[in-house]
Parts: sequence; structure tokens; C-alpha cells
Amino acid sequence: MTDQTPNGAAPAASAALVLEDGTIYRGSAYGATGRALGEAVFATGMTGYQETLTDPSYAGQIVVQTSPHIGITGVTSEDDESARMWPSGYVVRAASRITSNWRAEEPLGAQLTRDGVVGIAGVDTRAITRRLRDAGAMRAGVFSGDALTDDAAMLAVVRESPQMAGRSLAATVSTKEPYTLPAEGESIGTLAVLDLGIKASTLKYLQQQGFDLVVLPQDATLEQVLAHEPVAAFYSNGPGDPAASGSQVELLQGLLRAELPFFGICFGNQLLGRALGFGTYKLPFGHRGINQPVLDVATGRVEITSQNHGFAVDAAIGEQLESPAGFGRVEVSHYSLNDSVVEGLRALDIPAFSVQYHPESAAGPNDAHHMFEEFRQLVLAKKEAN
Repeated sequence: MTDQTPNGAAPAASAALVLEDGTIYRGSAYGATGRALGEAVFATGMTGYQETLTDPSYAGQIVVQTSPHIGITGVTSEDDESARMWPSGYVVRAASRITSNWRAEEPLGAQLTRDGVVGIAGVDTRAITRRLRDAGAMRAGVFSGDALTDDAAMLAVVRESPQMAGRSLAATVSTKEPYTLPAEGESIGTLAVLDLGIKASTLKYLQQQGFDLVVLPQDATLEQVLAHEPVAAFYSNGPGDPAASGSQVELLQGLLRAELPFFGICFGNQLLGRALGFGTYKLPFGHRGINQPVLDVATGRVEITSQNHGFAVDAAIGEQLESPAGFGRVEVSHYSLNDSVVEGLRALDIPAFSVQYHPESAAGPNDAHHMFEEFRQLVLAKKEAN
């Protein structure tokens, strides 16, 4: 077993990754020790591990990094997407024994430990990824320290843990109290932001578009939202099953009936789909990474995007649809070139659109950053029409 500890340190304790199909991978403890349970998923980005770890959308998941060497640039608070790291567990091939970056404030392992993320290093992440691609994302556990027991006992714990399907996790990651952030430059009005696990870069880019932000908890009511007299509404990314988010769907339908311009990202795209009356379903292994190709139907342009989702909207591509919930005509605006999964929706009779990917591009390419400007223009057009 490879020593994944800093130079001169004692060898790391043993650890095991246990998949619910009974497969077990053995390696060294990395970060916090103990037990982590969640859905095992793989992320294909070759950079941006800190942005991945601090993305609240990864709550309840055990993240397997396909990039083989993790941690060389350490961590710096400037790059955090939230106040802490969110995955239940973390799986890497080779954890860097040194930190080599002038911006680094501490090693990655130190923040993993402080935030209670139970990790494992020294395992074949290529083999794990191939298994997850073949069998689909599945429940798993990382065990180290006193939690590392016999194989049968660990497997039983994994198989008794909850499935991701049917789980509502927004309350875990959302702000508990409303807060405000000022627009950068001239304000075009107040934007009501429903925090379902929002990233710091998303807030920053919305501010740069001239919005005064009021960021609201995931359980905000329609009356509470409208009390802020917003010019528009926004739903963020976040973890969990959109089918278990009935209250947020009901709120969004109220906002659409109030004719507020709406923009949703990732989880917000799935909830717009449900608010419009379409279904959602669980993907076999999801899309996670900063290298996902998406086709913009209107322009024919291919954008390389940052993504992290395990569910998708069930809507037909290439035809004009009628909203089953009575909101008029709808079209699929974007779809994945890897597997034709819906990557965006646009309502044609009300001012609402959404994308499944992360146009804030943290970390990742900025091909889709123009979506924030499109939202600004939608809001300005609505204000001018009134």
C-alpha cells in the first residue's frame, strides 16, 4: 500500500471503500477518519477539486476523482464555493504528499479533516469509475479508524443506508436566515434567490449583472418572497431528488403565475421542469465534471460546461411542447451531446428559462457564462414592457 502522508509523517491508517454490490477497495485513510455513507459518484474534472468539494450539490455523496493526482495545489479560502466541504466521503488515487502553490493556505487533507470528510487514498479510481459506469451510481461507505470492521458488517451498514432517490437535502445545505447582497454598479432591482445549495460564484455573477440579491431559505413561502418586491426570481443548484421537493415546485408555480422572470441552474432546472408539469428521473451515473459538451439548439453552438447532477428532466427534444401545468409552450433549449439528456428549458409564453449545467464555471470553462447576461436582458425587457 502506498504511503499517502506528508514527508516524514507516519504511514496513514488503513481504510476501505465498500460498494453496495459487495465490491471492496482497500487503501489509506485520507482526511477525517471514521465512517462516511452516501451515493458513490465520479467527477471527471482534471482541475478544480476544491470547487468540487465546497459545492453544496455534493452533499450526501461520496466523490471519486478520476484525475489520478489530487492535492498538489493545496486549498485557499478564496476559491471556496461555500463555507465548508460537503461530500460525505472522498476517494482519490494519489493524494499529494506536498503542497506546491504560492496561493495555498493549507494542505487539502487538513481541510478534509477539519470539515469531517472521511476519505480514502491509494485505490484504483479508474477501476471504481468503470464499475460505476457499468452498474450505475450506488450506495457506498468509506471506513477507517475504529469504523473499519469486518467486510460483512461494513457491507450491511452500506446496504441499510438511504437511497439518493426520494431524498430531500435542500434543508441540509440552505441558508437558515435570509440575507442581502448589493448589486455591483447600477441596480436593476431586487432578485429573489432561493438557496437550494448555492455557490458563491453564482451570487457574484448575479451581483455583477446589477441585481440586489435577497437570498432566501429553501422553505420560503410565496408571500415571503413577494414581500421583497423582486423584479425576478432565481433557483440555485443543490443536492437531492427533485421529485422530493414539492414545496419548492409549488412556490415556483406561484412565482410563474405572478409573471416574475425566472432563471434556474442545475437543481433549479429540474424544479422548473416539474413546475411546468414535466417529470424527472434518475440518471444511471449522472454528469459530473468540467468537460461536458452541450448543444445550444437555437444557435447550433457547442459549449463545454461544468456539471454536477444525478437527475434530469423528462421532456422531448426537437419539438415544441405544451406545458402540462398550463404555462403555455415550452422547448428544450439545450441537450447533452454525450447522451441526449435535457440540459436546458425555455418557456415561450412566460419569461422563464433554465439550464442544467453550471454557467458560473467554478471550476471549469466559461463557455456558458453568457446565460447571466441573458437573464439580465430578460428582466430588463419585462420591466420595459410594463
